[in-house]
Amino acid sequence: MTRKATKPPKPTAAELDLLRVIWKLGPSTVKDVHQARLRERPDLAYANVLRLMQVMHGKGLLTRDESQRSHVYAAAHARDALQTNLLRDLIQKAFAGSGKDLVLAALSGHVTDKERAEIRRILKENGDD
Repeated sequence: MTRKATKPPKPTAAELDLLRVIWKLGPSTVKDVHQARLRERPDLAYANVLRLMQVMHGKGLLTRDESQRSHVYAAAHARDALQTNLLRDLIQKAFAGSGKDLVLAALSGHVTDKERAEIRRILKENGDD
């Protein structure tokens, strides 16, 4: 019997912020994540980070190693898998399923000249130019 891969749950914006930190740091304690977020959000309370990480664990966004006094959390899904899932939903909801329309909208004003050159290089390498 083939087991169907489960889609990663959709994180909220706040959850995605914490996931970015955890993807960057690797397995981390709440204290580690809180310290990293304080650089951008000095008003962020430790208790808020703790509560959010507990919720994320419950949703299946994080795993938790409870073998030590300070629990260590890790992302339950790879960054690219989660991004692909979010992108698929965005394409369906905002662009009526058209990947081309998404790309055209992104290229029309959200891409720097440097990024545009990189996109051209990638297309050329793939023989699509």
